[in-house]
Amino acid sequence: MTTTAVIPAYNEAGNIKKVISETLPFVDEILVIDDGSDDETALLSQKAGATVVSQPHQGYVQALKRGFQSAKGDIVVTLDADGEHDPSDIVKVVAPIQNGKADLVLGRRKYIPSVSERFIGTIVMVKAAVYDHGTGFRALTKELAVTLTLRGKCTCGTFVLEAVSKGARITEVPITIREIEKKRKRKWIHVIQIIYVLYQFIKS
Repeated sequence: MTTTAVIPAYNEAGNIKKVISETLPFVDEILVIDDGSDDETALLSQKAGATVVSQPHQGYVQALKRGFQSAKGDIVVTLDADGEHDPSDIVKVVAPIQNGKADLVLGRRKYIPSVSERFIGTIVMVKAAVYDHGTGFRALTKELAVTLTLRGKCTCGTFVLEAVSKGARITEVPITIREIEKKRKRKWIHVIQIIYVLYQFIKS
């Protein structure tokens, strides 16, 4: 089975080259979805060996969906462009799919720092026995990926719940999270996201 890494990126010129170089040994294709960056993210990604798919700035969710549609691999892996994820964990994340035991594999963090994300998790766990519903490091079959609507401001809760509604087999594997300087996230997004989560909860 071939593997495509989908890396949504917005103004990540300082990190993207290293992320790509570390990812290349573990996949057959790397797609960087340049989400309207106004720095050299796209140029540096091409020089590092990735295929760049550019779009106007639409946000992480739309970048993921664009990547899913563009991926050529049988398995799609998503990881962040900021260097937080260790690409060597790709081997662990894709293994359950390669072994025919899962359709979606979540890279499980040891701790979820966001209170709002943990609250969403209590809703998700009613439908799916998973801990880290909001992880950005995941693997899924291309077949599943292209069917996901992914409504909402982010993927927290909705990604897993929609996969559940489609009968996907879901599992988790532990991953390494690197200490990096993270961009501040707007916590109010989760307030809106809860509405989408509840909608998808009812549907699933």
